[in-house]
Amino acid sequence: MKTTITKPVALSILTIAVSKKKIITLFLLLLMCGVSKAQLLKNEEIEKAFDNAATQLCYQMCKVDSIRYEKQNLYLMPRSVEKNGTLRMVGIGDWCCGFYAGELWQMYQHKKDSFWCAQAVNNTWLLERVKVNTNTHDIGFMIYNSFGKAAEILDKQAYKDVVVMAAQSLASRYDSRVGCIRSWSWGTPKRWKFAVIIDNMVNLELLFAASKITGDQRFYDIAVSHADKTLKNHFRPDGSSYHVVDYNPENGSVIKKITHQGLFDESVWSRGQAWGLYGFTMCYRYTKNPTYLAQAQKIADFWFSQPDMPDDLVPYWDMRDSVIKKVNNNCPRDVSAAAIIASALYELSTFVNNNDSKRYRSYADKIIHSLITFYSAKPLTFQGFLLLHSVGNYPAQDEIDVPINYADYYFLEALNRAQNLRRKR
Repeated sequence: MKTTITKPVALSILTIAVSKKKIITLFLLLLMCGVSKAQLLKNEEIEKAFDNAATQLCYQMCKVDSIRYEKQNLYLMPRSVEKNGTLRMVGIGDWCCGFYAGELWQMYQHKKDSFWCAQAVNNTWLLERVKVNTNTHDIGFMIYNSFGKAAEILDKQAYKDVVVMAAQSLASRYDSRVGCIRSWSWGTPKRWKFAVIIDNMVNLELLFAASKITGDQRFYDIAVSHADKTLKNHFRPDGSSYHVVDYNPENGSVIKKITHQGLFDESVWSRGQAWGLYGFTMCYRYTKNPTYLAQAQKIADFWFSQPDMPDDLVPYWDMRDSVIKKVNNNCPRDVSAAAIIASALYELSTFVNNNDSKRYRSYADKIIHSLITFYSAKPLTFQGFLLLHSVGNYPAQDEIDVPINYADYYFLEALNRAQNLRRKR
């Protein structure tokens, strides 16, 4: 039978053996060893994951450069893998166009190598024209994950200027009668009049960053208004969220709450839950509004209370898909949702009490450990993507069970955040 030594007993033993000063030192070391053993994700795993990412991204660069040369188009970006196994490339009007440059910045942030910096810089400036695009709320994904990361890491005014211009474009989609930024311009007026999707929460970081750069309160106020309205109308009592809320642009009233990418209106579309968790955690970082922190925790607690959550914490694409209950369950997993949630949890763990912090870090560690162990592409395969088994748009039968760039971006961000937390401790 294993004997457990309690803290008082351990202190008594140490008192006999060593001086008071040494007692404190040894006891702290014992505690640190206990914490280290409890961590599922090991530092060597993080380093190995970054090394594998370097191999894959270099392989992908060769593919990208070849296609750009063949098509005579420098502005093509890798997004995912087609059904026939070829690389899906998209232009800089696609909502996913900024993640590739963002991945390169994440690599530079970790490696501190001039090679990664040069690659990130080159692919970031290819996106500059996006800053004046007023036709999409996704300019936040497109510009913040590229120019925003560059401004954060290099602290150069040229990158900040692009962030501010892009924030102005995003702010132009704000309607004070509704109190929100309009997500989609398409689909109107037959399907919706003023659609706001949960994904839009993440784009608010572009506005917060622009406010911080310029001191312009308007950017901040728009972001807060959107977050407040989303908190009020997008969430069910249990902490889960709707995908789309349609507003009446005349008076801001809610017309309907529906889904576009989930299984059905009242279902739990996994990536949507991830966007909400990530978004409200980020909003708390900029505002320190305790209501946002409480909402982020409510989303996290709902998420991990799911009875059908797989043991490895990598969710099904929609947690209400009836296929999950079948004996031969072939319901697709969504690795992108898992990566976003893990990254959000690492940040959330820095804002809460010690018990919750440990719990959230433990969840995040387990997710990342699972992604590294069971969902990572082997070197020089799958067109250079890092993670397998994501789901883009299941109802449209597009990008199902494929590697996809935003899964890789948030995976690398989560790895950086995990390592930063370990360094601080």
